Amino acid sequence: MKKSVAFLFLLAFNACSDLPSAKELERIKKEVIETELAFTRMAADSGIEAAFLHYAAKDAVLKRGNKLIVGFDSISAYLVENKQAGAELTWYPDFSDVAASGDLAYTYGKFVYSFPDSTGTIRKQEGIFHTVWKRQTDGKWKFVWD
Repeated sequence: MKKSVAFLFLLAFNACSDLPSAKELERIKKEVIETELAFTRMAADSGIEAAFLHYAAKDAVLKRGNKLIVGFDSISAYLVENKQAGAELTWYPDFSDVAASGDLAYTYGKFVYSFPDSTGTIRKQEGIFHTVWKRQTDGKWKFVWD
């Protein structure tokens, strides 16, 4: 019995030691913020749709109003259907945190969505965003919730 308890203790200890250190979690946090900033730059440079499709995981979910858009194909269709000529989206992460496992993270901050109305007047919608990021098998970060 003592050998079984000792084995279970070692197994649990080894499982815990596979978790990233505090220093590594800080590095991962910075990596997630850099990914978020690259996402916003891509939206400015290549367009909102291209950026969202580039950073969306296959099983991503968008919450828009009271509607959930689930999965990459649905997100793609939604973005095409709701594309507004001349629209711009900017945002900046004010905060980021990472799960102890190092493979899940979230960011939040403020966004500004600008678009020309039917008269050509630029309208702005401002708000708060919240994004959940998941490290993919290739090591890249993709959002699973936005």
